[in-house]
Amino acid sequence: MTIDTRNVPDTPTREPAPGGARPAPRALTRAQLRSALPGALRKLDPRVLYTSPVMFVVEVGAVVTTVLAIVEPGVFAWWIAVWLWATVLFATLAESVAESRGKAQASTLRATQKQTTARKVDAPQDTLTSGTRLDRLPTVEVPSSTLQVGDVVVVAAGETVPGDGDVIEGVASIDESAVTGESAPVIRESGGDRSAVTGGTVVLSDQVVVRITAPAGATFVDRMIALVEGSERQKTPNEIALNILLTSLTVVFLLAVATLQPFAIYSGARQDLLVLVALLVCLIPTTIGALLSAIGIAGMDRLVQRNVLAMSGRAVEAAGDVDVLLLDKTGTITYGNRRATEVLPVTEVTPRELAESARLASLADETPEGRSIVELVDGTYGTAEELPLDAALVPFTAQTRMSGVDLPLTRSSEAGGAGNTEMHRIRKGAGSAIRRWAQSTGTYLSEAETAELDAHIDAVSRMGGTPLVVGEQLGEHPARILGVVRLKDVVKEGMRERFDALRAMSIRSVMVTGDNAVTAQAIAAEAGVDDVLAEATPEDKLALIKREQEGGKLVAMAGDGTNDAPALAQSDVGVAMNTGTSAAKEAGNMVDLDSDPTKLIEIVEIGKQLLITRGALTTFSVANDVAKYFAILPAMFMTVFPQLEVLNIMRLASPGSAILSAVIFNALIILALIPLSLRGVRYRPASASSLLQRNLLVYGLGGLVAPFIGIKLIDLVVSLIPGL
Repeated sequence: MTIDTRNVPDTPTREPAPGGARPAPRALTRAQLRSALPGALRKLDPRVLYTSPVMFVVEVGAVVTTVLAIVEPGVFAWWIAVWLWATVLFATLAESVAESRGKAQASTLRATQKQTTARKVDAPQDTLTSGTRLDRLPTVEVPSSTLQVGDVVVVAAGETVPGDGDVIEGVASIDESAVTGESAPVIRESGGDRSAVTGGTVVLSDQVVVRITAPAGATFVDRMIALVEGSERQKTPNEIALNILLTSLTVVFLLAVATLQPFAIYSGARQDLLVLVALLVCLIPTTIGALLSAIGIAGMDRLVQRNVLAMSGRAVEAAGDVDVLLLDKTGTITYGNRRATEVLPVTEVTPRELAESARLASLADETPEGRSIVELVDGTYGTAEELPLDAALVPFTAQTRMSGVDLPLTRSSEAGGAGNTEMHRIRKGAGSAIRRWAQSTGTYLSEAETAELDAHIDAVSRMGGTPLVVGEQLGEHPARILGVVRLKDVVKEGMRERFDALRAMSIRSVMVTGDNAVTAQAIAAEAGVDDVLAEATPEDKLALIKREQEGGKLVAMAGDGTNDAPALAQSDVGVAMNTGTSAAKEAGNMVDLDSDPTKLIEIVEIGKQLLITRGALTTFSVANDVAKYFAILPAMFMTVFPQLEVLNIMRLASPGSAILSAVIFNALIILALIPLSLRGVRYRPASASSLLQRNLLVYGLGGLVAPFIGIKLIDLVVSLIPGL
């Protein structure tokens, strides 16, 4: 049985959704808070919290104030202790909520992992050679958990693929919805760039022979589960650098507060240890310190929501800093299926004559190009003629570079002789191939005929199309050239706008194609691409990436074949298609489950959103701390130095209420910003200077103003507490 691939896409198709493949969950819900609370409490363990130096200092402060409240009980002491613990809890809650969202997605993936029975080929490895019908060798049923790398299994219609592997024999339609979330079946076959299969998917028709490439427990789904659960997340270089900065600021403020007491004693304004701890907590950058880990986890989570698995956080960050984007033309910028759009006959040939000949040669052509020629001619001329039963098909081969059909023309018989059949031969293919075929029949084109044919071919190429030349031979007469059919690579809707957005991000786009330079430039101009690498080989891609990197640029590219593996490994962001080969997926640092190369643009946007979110909340945190100085410092020294009254611009009720209000605001602002850290700051394509200006105006100014309003409102309530 064979598969009719006409209605089965090579990759899952979907309407482009803003933001990606799966709808993003709400930033924060009560259910998420309830499920994340136990994890947040577990993270209060100092052995866990020490990895966040800022929050570790806050926890130590909470312990100290709790001890002081027990030794010298008082309303103020207990309120300070409670809110310092709340500050630490809100910080761990932010990280726990981010992780719980990943665990929820992981549970869905884990449901696809079930113990199955695999039909393992029971034969020595040296017998599994090319040319051997592997599906006819004896098989033995084994649990899928016992499969090892290199084992060969047979999977038939209705059976579950027992593990990750490559199809080495056969072709089948496979349901990958358990992994990708997309219901459309896909084709997987041996010998190409669509050979990889994932454990847990289901074969819908026919059967394939699969060589296992990952042992049980280390499959693609296993790695994805570990990643989205956060168990394998490592801090990225930028995150580590920011942690070092926050640690340095914490040490500086710790020294500042420690040396403040001697000066206070000297000036007669000795401060309680409780107040000094509160001051330290409000001075250090607790807001960004509390949210930093959640921002990183949420960035990875946003990729998973779009069915992209990042092998490391470094790749996500690198995506945000990408300077050059390499995109394949076919299937990425164009739809990939060239369509016939026009017929260009030569002199003395009518358009209808050329169109009908091209149609006859395409009736048995099941390629998208062949079907589009039939649709074009039927739609234009209303023809409906079918091939006669005795028509002889001439299939396309890489050697001849043409295809066609031989039709019975006339029959004549002589008395006592056998019937002789003359044939009407029609060929369509590359211009050079059709010319050679015509010359082999005794045809020689004149200068004028050659110039006219070349003019048609050049015109089609300049417009970004592919010229397909059609010729015919009647009987034993010399063949003649009928004209050219224009096949056009249709550029996907909205591509120009997307490349305009990339330019606004200062990202240069490069279209990579095997087409000739003329055709490639035409497609690039229509799509709005910045640069072109035409007639590209794998070596050309690799050389281009290295040149860009030597110039200090970060490069991203997408690929699916083994020949893409070197370039994927060399690029800073290498996105391998899930439909591609195992070599491609191992070489890249991201895998797109939907196998949609255009998603590379979204990946860049997610990376930039991660960096912008981190920068915005860092700006807010620093500006936020400045306002708290005006609440606490006047309150500490105003009784001794009345001149500091001028700094009490919030007119807070009392020194005690001022300090407590600042501590409470410091805790509540973390809770308020958790949804933003999970959702991410909205990213709009703009230049670096515009983004910096917006960052300072919105989050810098906002971080400066918000505490004045928040602390004042809290003070109005706190001042009503008796005994404060």
